[in-house]
Formats: sequence, structure tokens, C-alpha cells
Amino acid sequence: MSEESDLSRRKFLEKATMGIGGALTVLFGIPAAIFVVKPVLKKEEGSGWMRLGSISKVTPGTPTLFSLKVERETGWITDQDEIMVYVYTEDGRDYAVMSNICTHLACRVRWIEERQEFFCPCHNGVYDKQGNVLAGPPPRPLDRYEFKVENEDIYIKVG
Repeated sequence: MSEESDLSRRKFLEKATMGIGGALTVLFGIPAAIFVVKPVLKKEEGSGWMRLGSISKVTPGTPTLFSLKVERETGWITDQDEIMVYVYTEDGRDYAVMSNICTHLACRVRWIEERQEFFCPCHNGVYDKQGNVLAGPPPRPLDRYEFKVENEDIYIKVG
């Protein structure tokens, strides 16, 4: 009879060990699998239309600087970027939304009111009000954003 009880005890311990191992696999395996797979299946956030501000802040004939904070998720990493753009209009109806990043080496350009031009201090790049290259090494005009005006607010396409 002792052999029979040993055998059943052995079988019980085998099954208990398998059960505990299975429970631990489920307990840790499913969350780990979700952690790995979720970013791949997740739709990209932070892209779409984002409000810059009111068009009443834009003075005709003078580029106006706007900034916007955008949160982006890449996999498991969340970054917060600051996008800075110049909005320009001559007549208050037709607008241009330009990046403030030089197309040469990605330095930030600034508007020089006295000279009526954008200036990049890194390598003396110069752009006109519309963002076209006037002098220096920039290979192309300032990049433009897709935008829309709704209810007296200006929105840019981000993403």
C-alpha cells in the first residue's frame, strides 16, 4: 500500500508542478506578449490636424512665429516635439505656413524685420518672406506645411 500512496503522491506532485508552471506561464506570458505586440498593432497617434492659433495674430506682410507641442509615440517611447512655424500672408486671405528649419543643415531660421528676410545663423542662409532662397548654401526653399483655416483658426497637418 505504501507503493500505491507513493505513486499517487508522485502523480499529484507532477500535476501540481505542471499546474503551477502553466499558471505562471499564463500570468507572465500573456502580458509580455501584449507588451511586445501592442505597439505594432497600435495606430499612429499625433498625426492629423492640429490647431496653431487664431489668424487674427498674423499681421499682413510680416511672418508670424507660432509654436505647437506634439506628442509622438514610437513603439514604447513617447516623445514631445515642439514644432515652430512661420505663418505669412499679404492680404489676410491667402496664407503660407513655413517651417523655421533651414533646409541646409536644419538650424532654426529667424525673421529679421529690419532686413525683411529670414536668416540662418549657422551658414548665413537667407530666405525671402515667402521662404525662397536668396543667398547662402540652402538647397531649396523653406519647407511648407499643409494647412487649413476654420472658424478664424489656422490648423496644420502634422504627421
